[in-house]
Amino acid sequence: MVLACAALASASATLLLEEPYGHMGFFTATGHAAVYLSGVCADTPVVLRRCASGETGIVLSRYDGVGGYDWVAIPLIPYLYAVERAEDVPLFANAKMAAFLRDRYRRKYLEDIAPDVRNGETPGGNWYQLVGSSYDRAIYGFEIETTTEQDDALIRKYNSSPNRSHFHLATNNCADFAKGVLNFYYPKSLHRSLVADVGITTPKQIAKMLTKFSARHPELQFSKLIIAQVPGSMPRSSNVHGVVESFFKAKKYIVPSVVVSPIFAGCVAAVYVGTGAGHFEPGRNAMVFVVGGGPEQTLGREDRRAYQHQLKHLLADTYPDKPGVQADKAWARLQSKAKTGVDAQGRPVLDVQLGKRRVQIGMAADNVLSGSAPPELVRQLLEARLQAELRRSPQALSEGEIERDWGLLQKTQAQSDSRVAIPLATRSENILGNQP
Repeated sequence: MVLACAALASASATLLLEEPYGHMGFFTATGHAAVYLSGVCADTPVVLRRCASGETGIVLSRYDGVGGYDWVAIPLIPYLYAVERAEDVPLFANAKMAAFLRDRYRRKYLEDIAPDVRNGETPGGNWYQLVGSSYDRAIYGFEIETTTEQDDALIRKYNSSPNRSHFHLATNNCADFAKGVLNFYYPKSLHRSLVADVGITTPKQIAKMLTKFSARHPELQFSKLIIAQVPGSMPRSSNVHGVVESFFKAKKYIVPSVVVSPIFAGCVAAVYVGTGAGHFEPGRNAMVFVVGGGPEQTLGREDRRAYQHQLKHLLADTYPDKPGVQADKAWARLQSKAKTGVDAQGRPVLDVQLGKRRVQIGMAADNVLSGSAPPELVRQLLEARLQAELRRSPQALSEGEIERDWGLLQKTQAQSDSRVAIPLATRSENILGNQP
């Protein structure tokens, strides 16, 4: 199992249940659905093939208005993080960095699907949702065992069928597409809910059906995974809901309904309670996806509290005149003014103005200690990363990543402590110590 556990069979299909984000309207509460196939790769984003040794599969997804195509295939790491290698994933991201990495990937691989506009600038449209999904939202994976023979059959089917968009929000949406892919592997295993979702296929319903299907077929290996949203200043995603659940839990809809039509509101409540629409928890008993490594158990509550306690005391000691400093917010302000780029190995960096000089700071775990930035600045990035991580839902915390980030922070502290003297200009450039 490539996404969750190497011990699984040679192929698997994973439903990706993606949390909603943004404020585009009622239906955003249902989130998005896509399918990751560990044994299927692609010659181009619209031509599938069997994976070669060492390749990690693709994500098949449907979005409206992407080059007129009904589906597009993107390798797993680019789909999640808009970079080609696991070691290039940034530690802390804002909208500017996400846009930069997405456009960089588009110009290299997706020009045929999303070409430049006439002046050579980045086009609009939904293409950006094909890469870097984890900057916008948390994702839940539901992985089930498949066979290479099933993969080969799916490749033949999708390569020989017309790939032209016929997207429709109510009848042919992203969840309908995911349902079709998974039903190809296991016919009639998934279906929409005529009651809880008023006949609209939703990502949460498909995840719920796949979980029930796996329970009826214990001979098929099945697992669940959480892919956390990348720490940063981008708004955090919200819980995924079904249609009736979205209406029932949204005060802007249910409260006026109670006033205008108590009978209708009562019916909504009865459907919500009777169908158990809110009882399915996607992250229950799930492991945590670690980019570049194997899945891990979630960090225990006591360990999480211990890390939070240590970080709180570290920040208090480092910034005694700034009690309760918000390291992640302070770093976000600095990052918003910096220039995003990549180093010689293609790893993300920030070009930061510090007084009269410019310095480069690596933004990935592999290059964060190797830039020209002073250790104090690197320390502040890692403090921001850890503070943001430890605010996550406990379900999405990985012990390995927390330990790695804490170790990096300790290295920057050692570098700072080893200096005989820190130049006065550097002290004045401390972005956290000088926040109003």
